[in-house]
Amino acid sequence: MSDGDGQTGSPLPVTIDTTKPHEARFYDYWLGGADNYPVDRVLGDRIAALVPTIRTMVRHNRAFLGRAVRYAITELGITQFLDIGTGLPTARNTHEVAQEVDPAARIVYVDKDPLVLAHARALMASTREGKTAFIHADLHDPESILTNPALATTIDLDRPVAITLTMIMMYFRDSDDPHGIIARLLETVPSGSSLTISHPTADFNPTATAEAAQACERAGITMVPRTRAEIENLFAGTEIVEPGVVTLEEWHPELAEESLYEVDPDAGPAWIWAGVGRKP
Repeated sequence: MSDGDGQTGSPLPVTIDTTKPHEARFYDYWLGGADNYPVDRVLGDRIAALVPTIRTMVRHNRAFLGRAVRYAITELGITQFLDIGTGLPTARNTHEVAQEVDPAARIVYVDKDPLVLAHARALMASTREGKTAFIHADLHDPESILTNPALATTIDLDRPVAITLTMIMMYFRDSDDPHGIIARLLETVPSGSSLTISHPTADFNPTATAEAAQACERAGITMVPRTRAEIENLFAGTEIVEPGVVTLEEWHPELAEESLYEVDPDAGPAWIWAGVGRKP
C-alpha cells in the first residue's frame, strides 16, 4: 500500500467484534484461511452441513474472479479495478492477478469489515508501476466510496473501470435498492467500463439454499439468494458479454490458471451465477 492509502469512507466500526459471525470471516474459513473466530467457524460449519460443496463453490468463485480480471485486461482493455466487498486478503487477490498481466494496473479495494481494514496495508502491496488503495466503506452508502479521495487519486475516472461485485449483492435486500446502488456506480464510470457479479442462487436446490439463508439470518447476516433472471437484471445498463450469466465454472474456463485451491471435480455445478457486463 502507498502512504496515504486506507482512507475511511462513512464512519464504520474499527474494532473487531468476535461475538458475532461476519461474512468476510466465514468466507475466509471456507477458503482455509486463519483470519476467523470460533463464532465464524460455527456458522460456516452449519452452512456447510446444509450445502456440503460450499468450500468448492467459494474456491470456484476465487478462480472466477481471476478469470474475470484477466478478461477485463486482455479482452476489454481495462486496467483499473474497483473491487467492492473485497474480503480478507488471500491468495490471488485482484491486484496480484491484474498486475501480473499489466504491471501498471490500478486497483481500489473496498470493504466495511474492520478486520479487512486491519490487514489491508500489510497485505495489499503494489508493483512500482501500478497502485493500490483501500477504502473502508459500506456499499449500502455508495457515495462514501465514490467521494472518498483515495478513489480519485488511484483511478482515473475518465478511463474505463472494471467494477467487481463478487459474492456481495446477496447481502442486499430488494428494499436496499441494489439496482439503484449498481446504477450509481455505473453512472460514475465511462463507456467501456465493466461490471462483474457473482451471486448465490436457490435455482439448484431451493430447500438447502433456503435453510442456509435462514441460518445466516438467525446469526444477524442478511442473505438473499436470487434467481438467474434476477441476477441478470442486476446487469441493467450494461451489455452482458458471452457466455452470459452462467455458473462460475462455465465462465471462460479457457482463461483459468493453475488453481491454488483444491477443487472437487465431482462436486457438481456451483450454486452461484456469474457474469460480466460492459457499459456501452
